[in-house]
Amino acid sequence: MTANALIRKAGPLSTLQDLGRAGHMGTGIPVSGAMDRRSHGLANRLVGNGEHRATIEATLGGLEVEFDEDVCLAVTGAELDVFVGERLEGINAALRVPSNTPVRLGIPRGGLRSYVAVAGGFDAPALFGSRSTDVLSGLGPDPLADGDSIGVGIPDPAEAPPVWIDHAAVAPIAPEVEARILPGPRLDWFTDEALEKLRTSAYSVGARSNRIGVRLEGPELERSITGELTSEGIICGAIQVPASGQPLIFMADHPTTGGYPVIAVVHPDDLPLLAQAAPGTQVRFRLE
Repeated sequence: MTANALIRKAGPLSTLQDLGRAGHMGTGIPVSGAMDRRSHGLANRLVGNGEHRATIEATLGGLEVEFDEDVCLAVTGAELDVFVGERLEGINAALRVPSNTPVRLGIPRGGLRSYVAVAGGFDAPALFGSRSTDVLSGLGPDPLADGDSIGVGIPDPAEAPPVWIDHAAVAPIAPEVEARILPGPRLDWFTDEALEKLRTSAYSVGARSNRIGVRLEGPELERSITGELTSEGIICGAIQVPASGQPLIFMADHPTTGGYPVIAVVHPDDLPLLAQAAPGTQVRFRLE
Protein backbone atom coordinates (compact mmCIF):
# COMPACT_ATOMS: atom_id res chain seq x y z
CA MET A 1 0.00 0.00 0.00
CA THR A 2 1.34 3.44 -0.89
CA ALA A 3 1.04 6.46 1.37
CA ASN A 4 -0.69 9.75 0.74
CA ALA A 5 0.46 13.15 1.97
CA LEU A 6 -1.98 15.78 3.22
CA ILE A 7 -0.77 19.38 2.96
CA ARG A 8 -2.10 20.98 6.13
CA LYS A 9 -0.30 24.27 5.49
CA ALA A 10 1.48 25.10 2.25
CA GLY A 11 3.47 28.06 3.58
CA PRO A 12 4.41 31.06 1.38
CA LEU A 13 5.31 28.92 -1.67
CA SER A 14 5.64 25.15 -1.86
CA THR A 15 5.99 23.29 -5.15
CA LEU A 16 6.86 19.82 -6.38
CA GLN A 17 10.30 19.72 -7.99
CA ASP A 18 12.64 17.16 -9.52
CA LEU A 19 15.47 17.51 -12.05
CA GLY A 20 13.26 19.26 -14.59
CA ARG A 21 12.44 18.87 -18.28
CA ALA A 22 15.88 18.58 -19.84
CA GLY A 23 16.18 18.29 -23.60
CA HIS A 24 13.17 20.36 -24.66
CA MET A 25 14.55 23.92 -24.72
CA GLY A 26 14.72 23.84 -28.52
CA THR A 27 10.94 23.54 -28.66
CA GLY A 28 10.39 26.35 -26.16
CA ILE A 29 9.83 24.18 -23.08
CA PRO A 30 11.84 25.41 -20.06
CA VAL A 31 13.82 23.03 -17.87
CA SER A 32 12.55 24.19 -14.44
CA GLY A 33 13.33 21.75 -11.58
CA ALA A 34 14.75 22.25 -8.10
CA MET A 35 16.41 25.62 -7.52
CA ASP A 36 18.98 24.09 -5.16
CA ARG A 37 19.74 20.77 -6.83
CA ARG A 38 22.40 19.96 -4.27
CA SER A 39 19.89 20.02 -1.40
CA HIS A 40 17.25 18.26 -3.51
CA GLY A 41 19.70 15.46 -4.27
CA LEU A 42 20.83 15.11 -0.65
CA ALA A 43 17.24 14.86 0.60
CA ASN A 44 16.57 12.06 -1.87
CA ARG A 45 19.77 10.19 -1.03
CA LEU A 46 19.00 10.31 2.69
CA VAL A 47 15.68 8.48 2.18
CA GLY A 48 17.04 6.02 -0.39
CA ASN A 49 15.66 7.66 -3.54
CA GLY A 50 17.31 8.34 -6.85
CA GLU A 51 17.77 12.05 -7.57
CA HIS A 52 14.98 11.95 -10.17
CA ARG A 53 12.32 11.52 -7.46
CA ALA A 54 10.15 14.57 -6.76
CA THR A 55 10.59 16.53 -3.53
CA ILE A 56 8.65 19.44 -2.08
CA GLU A 57 10.52 22.72 -2.40
CA ALA A 58 9.29 25.00 0.39
CA THR A 59 10.25 28.67 0.25
CA LEU A 60 10.57 30.44 3.62
CA GLY A 61 9.37 27.40 5.58
CA GLY A 62 5.85 27.25 6.98
CA LEU A 63 5.03 23.89 5.37
CA GLU A 64 3.03 21.36 7.39
CA VAL A 65 2.43 17.89 5.94
CA GLU A 66 0.96 14.66 7.32
CA PHE A 67 1.06 11.10 5.96
CA ASP A 68 -1.52 8.32 6.32
CA GLU A 69 1.22 5.66 6.57
CA ASP A 70 4.57 5.44 8.35
CA VAL A 71 7.22 7.02 6.11
CA CYS A 72 10.93 7.79 5.95
CA LEU A 73 11.44 11.52 5.40
CA ALA A 74 14.28 14.04 5.19
CA VAL A 75 14.48 17.84 5.11
CA THR A 76 17.49 19.65 3.65
CA GLY A 77 18.40 23.13 2.43
CA ALA A 78 17.50 26.17 4.53
CA GLU A 79 18.55 26.08 8.18
CA LEU A 80 15.37 25.76 10.22
CA ASP A 81 13.61 23.70 12.89
CA VAL A 82 11.74 20.56 11.87
CA PHE A 83 8.99 19.28 14.15
CA VAL A 84 7.66 15.71 13.91
CA GLY A 85 4.58 16.01 16.07
CA GLU A 86 5.89 17.87 19.12
CA ARG A 87 9.40 16.43 18.74
CA LEU A 88 12.13 18.77 17.49
CA GLU A 89 14.28 17.15 14.81
CA GLY A 90 17.16 18.35 12.66
CA ILE A 91 17.68 18.86 8.96
CA ASN A 92 20.00 16.76 6.80
CA ALA A 93 19.02 13.43 8.39
CA ALA A 94 16.62 10.57 7.61
CA LEU A 95 13.62 10.67 9.98
CA ARG A 96 11.06 7.98 10.81
CA VAL A 97 7.63 9.61 10.74
CA PRO A 98 4.64 7.68 12.15
CA SER A 99 1.33 7.84 10.32
CA ASN A 100 -1.00 10.77 11.06
CA THR A 101 1.84 12.74 12.67
CA PRO A 102 2.27 16.28 11.33
CA VAL A 103 5.69 17.36 10.08
CA ARG A 104 6.15 21.10 10.35
CA LEU A 105 8.91 23.40 9.05
CA GLY A 106 9.80 26.52 11.00
CA ILE A 107 11.07 29.82 9.61
CA PRO A 108 14.61 29.72 8.16
CA ARG A 109 17.43 31.14 10.26
CA GLY A 110 19.66 30.91 7.21
CA GLY A 111 18.89 30.22 3.59
CA LEU A 112 15.58 30.37 1.78
CA ARG A 113 14.45 27.03 0.35
CA SER A 114 13.90 23.65 2.01
CA TYR A 115 13.57 20.27 0.32
CA VAL A 116 11.31 17.60 1.78
CA ALA A 117 11.89 14.09 0.44
CA VAL A 118 9.95 10.94 1.27
CA ALA A 119 10.98 7.37 0.44
CA GLY A 120 9.38 6.64 -2.93
CA GLY A 121 9.15 10.31 -3.86
CA PHE A 122 6.08 12.51 -4.15
CA ASP A 123 3.87 11.48 -7.04
CA ALA A 124 2.06 13.60 -9.61
CA PRO A 125 1.39 13.33 -13.35
CA ALA A 126 4.63 13.81 -15.30
CA LEU A 127 4.75 16.30 -18.17
CA PHE A 128 7.65 16.00 -20.62
CA GLY A 129 9.31 13.62 -18.18
CA SER A 130 9.07 15.84 -15.10
CA ARG A 131 6.75 16.51 -12.15
CA SER A 132 8.22 19.98 -11.59
CA THR A 133 6.09 23.06 -11.17
CA ASP A 134 7.20 25.89 -13.48
CA VAL A 135 5.80 29.13 -12.07
CA LEU A 136 6.51 31.13 -15.26
CA SER A 137 5.17 28.84 -17.98
CA GLY A 138 2.50 27.16 -15.86
CA LEU A 139 3.73 23.69 -16.79
CA GLY A 140 3.44 20.94 -14.20
CA PRO A 141 1.31 20.77 -11.05
CA ASP A 142 -0.07 23.92 -9.47
CA PRO A 143 1.78 25.26 -6.43
CA LEU A 144 0.65 23.38 -3.35
CA ALA A 145 -2.29 24.74 -1.37
CA ASP A 146 -3.73 24.03 2.07
CA GLY A 147 -5.74 20.81 1.96
CA ASP A 148 -4.04 19.30 -1.10
CA SER A 149 -3.42 15.56 -1.16
CA ILE A 150 -0.34 14.12 -2.89
CA GLY A 151 0.44 10.51 -3.56
CA VAL A 152 3.72 8.91 -2.53
CA GLY A 153 5.54 6.58 -4.90
CA ILE A 154 6.67 3.06 -4.11
CA PRO A 155 10.25 2.91 -2.79
CA ASP A 156 12.59 1.05 -5.11
CA PRO A 157 15.15 -1.10 -3.24
CA ALA A 158 17.37 -0.97 -6.32
CA GLU A 159 17.90 2.78 -5.86
CA ALA A 160 19.46 2.71 -2.36
CA PRO A 161 18.50 2.08 1.27
CA PRO A 162 17.82 5.09 3.53
CA VAL A 163 20.91 6.58 5.18
CA TRP A 164 20.25 6.41 8.93
CA ILE A 165 22.66 9.02 10.24
CA ASP A 166 22.24 11.70 12.88
CA HIS A 167 23.27 14.49 10.57
CA ALA A 168 24.81 14.68 7.09
CA ALA A 169 27.96 16.80 6.90
CA VAL A 170 26.80 19.92 5.08
CA ALA A 171 28.55 23.30 5.12
CA PRO A 172 26.49 25.99 6.87
CA ILE A 173 24.78 28.56 4.69
CA ALA A 174 27.06 31.60 4.54
CA PRO A 175 25.60 35.07 5.21
CA GLU A 176 27.20 36.27 1.97
CA VAL A 177 27.53 34.60 -1.44
CA GLU A 178 30.61 34.45 -3.63
CA ALA A 179 29.76 32.95 -7.02
CA ARG A 180 32.15 32.10 -9.82
CA ILE A 181 31.35 33.57 -13.22
CA LEU A 182 32.53 33.08 -16.79
CA PRO A 183 32.50 35.83 -19.45
CA GLY A 184 29.20 35.92 -21.32
CA PRO A 185 28.48 35.73 -25.06
CA ARG A 186 27.62 39.46 -25.33
CA LEU A 187 30.56 40.91 -23.47
CA ASP A 188 31.25 43.16 -26.47
CA TRP A 189 27.97 44.99 -25.76
CA PHE A 190 29.42 46.42 -22.54
CA THR A 191 32.08 48.99 -21.72
CA ASP A 192 35.54 47.79 -20.71
CA GLU A 193 34.76 48.76 -17.13
CA ALA A 194 31.46 46.86 -16.84
CA LEU A 195 32.86 43.36 -16.32
CA GLU A 196 35.46 44.71 -13.88
CA LYS A 197 32.70 46.48 -11.97
CA LEU A 198 30.70 43.24 -11.82
CA ARG A 199 33.77 41.39 -10.57
CA THR A 200 34.75 43.88 -7.86
CA SER A 201 31.42 45.26 -6.62
CA ALA A 202 29.06 44.02 -3.93
CA TYR A 203 25.43 43.52 -4.92
CA SER A 204 22.42 42.66 -2.79
CA VAL A 205 19.56 40.30 -3.62
CA GLY A 206 16.42 42.28 -4.40
CA ALA A 207 13.01 41.61 -2.87
CA ARG A 208 11.50 40.82 -6.30
CA SER A 209 13.75 37.78 -6.78
CA ASN A 210 11.98 34.46 -7.36
CA ARG A 211 12.30 31.10 -9.12
CA ILE A 212 12.60 32.91 -12.45
CA GLY A 213 15.58 35.02 -11.53
CA VAL A 214 17.68 36.65 -8.82
CA ARG A 215 17.44 40.42 -9.20
CA LEU A 216 20.53 42.23 -7.97
CA GLU A 217 20.77 45.77 -6.67
CA GLY A 218 24.04 47.67 -6.86
CA PRO A 219 26.32 49.51 -9.30
CA GLU A 220 24.87 49.82 -12.79
CA LEU A 221 26.67 48.06 -15.65
CA GLU A 222 27.13 50.36 -18.64
CA ARG A 223 26.62 49.18 -22.20
CA SER A 224 28.71 50.27 -25.17
CA ILE A 225 25.99 49.20 -27.61
CA THR A 226 22.59 50.64 -26.80
CA GLY A 227 20.56 49.16 -29.64
CA GLU A 228 18.08 46.31 -29.46
CA LEU A 229 19.27 42.71 -29.28
CA THR A 230 17.37 40.02 -31.13
CA SER A 231 16.02 37.49 -28.64
CA GLU A 232 18.31 34.50 -28.24
CA GLY A 233 18.58 31.35 -26.17
CA ILE A 234 19.15 31.67 -22.42
CA ILE A 235 20.56 29.18 -19.92
CA CYS A 236 20.26 28.94 -16.16
CA GLY A 237 22.89 31.18 -14.57
CA ALA A 238 22.98 33.71 -17.41
CA ILE A 239 23.47 37.26 -16.08
CA GLN A 240 21.33 39.49 -18.26
CA VAL A 241 21.54 43.27 -18.02
CA PRO A 242 18.35 45.18 -18.93
CA ALA A 243 18.17 48.91 -19.64
CA SER A 244 18.31 49.72 -15.91
CA GLY A 245 21.88 48.38 -15.75
CA GLN A 246 20.96 46.17 -12.76
CA PRO A 247 22.00 42.52 -13.29
CA LEU A 248 19.42 39.73 -13.38
CA ILE A 249 20.57 36.12 -12.89
CA PHE A 250 18.24 33.66 -14.58
CA MET A 251 17.34 30.69 -12.40
CA ALA A 252 15.32 27.46 -12.70
CA ASP A 253 12.09 28.85 -14.19
CA HIS A 254 13.77 31.24 -16.63
CA PRO A 255 12.28 31.73 -20.12
CA THR A 256 13.91 29.92 -23.01
CA THR A 257 14.90 33.18 -24.73
CA GLY A 258 15.90 36.67 -23.64
CA GLY A 259 16.28 40.02 -25.37
CA TYR A 260 18.94 41.71 -23.22
CA PRO A 261 22.70 41.09 -23.49
CA VAL A 262 24.33 38.52 -21.20
CA ILE A 263 27.54 39.86 -19.65
CA ALA A 264 28.50 36.70 -17.75
CA VAL A 265 27.28 33.26 -16.70
CA VAL A 266 27.35 31.84 -13.17
CA HIS A 267 29.21 28.54 -12.78
CA PRO A 268 26.57 25.76 -12.48
CA ASP A 269 28.06 24.49 -9.21
CA ASP A 270 27.41 27.87 -7.57
CA LEU A 271 23.74 28.17 -8.54
CA PRO A 272 22.65 26.41 -5.29
CA LEU A 273 24.30 29.25 -3.34
CA LEU A 274 22.12 31.78 -5.14
CA ALA A 275 19.04 29.59 -4.70
CA GLN A 276 19.49 29.96 -0.92
CA ALA A 277 20.19 33.71 -1.01
CA ALA A 278 17.34 35.54 0.70
CA PRO A 279 16.51 39.18 -0.13
CA GLY A 280 19.19 41.46 1.27
CA THR A 281 21.97 38.86 0.99
CA GLN A 282 25.23 40.33 -0.32
CA VAL A 283 26.54 38.75 -3.52
CA ARG A 284 30.03 39.03 -4.99
CA PHE A 285 31.44 37.44 -8.13
CA ARG A 286 34.79 35.84 -8.92
CA LEU A 287 35.79 35.79 -12.58
CA GLU A 288 37.17 32.44 -13.72
